[in-house]
Amino acid sequence: MSDLFHKNVPDEFINQVIAVIKSTPQHRYQLLTKRVERLAAYFQAHIIPDNVWLGVTVENQVAKKRIDFLRTLNAPIRFLSCEPLLEDLGRLNLANIDWVIVGGESGTSARPMKEEWVLSIKAQTENQGSAFFFKQWGTWGSDGVKRNKHENGKLIKGKVYQQMPAIHSSNLSG
Repeated sequence: MSDLFHKNVPDEFINQVIAVIKSTPQHRYQLLTKRVERLAAYFQAHIIPDNVWLGVTVENQVAKKRIDFLRTLNAPIRFLSCEPLLEDLGRLNLANIDWVIVGGESGTSARPMKEEWVLSIKAQTENQGSAFFFKQWGTWGSDGVKRNKHENGKLIKGKVYQQMPAIHSSNLSG
């Protein structure tokens, strides 16, 4: 995975990627970034294709400001990737956010994700009408035990939550 809007990615390369996306309308593309200023600037100057979903990473409280940048863009689907979720995000304004993905960090240096953080986001998506997708616990399980991420799985209180955003005509930017 990479960030298309990283400062070292030339605009011409982004243009080429968007051209491929436009030429393959049968596919949906999820563009995820931490570089919201560049994302916003690019799509203020270019039309967002109908088959592009735009997302921002929101791993901690400081990163919540990215949500406001995302909300300014007229994307068919706007989503948050709270992965790795590194702290309680507190109150989220999910207005015009279609989908929220949550997951824990994996790897030898992974930091734990607390179950109450996940449950808080899940409740907020339910209350505000966003789809909720729980990807994985990562290296740390819901019980706070460090083990293989596959052993920790993706259950929340014994259930899998992998909702997808609704796609309807009001999501189309064209």
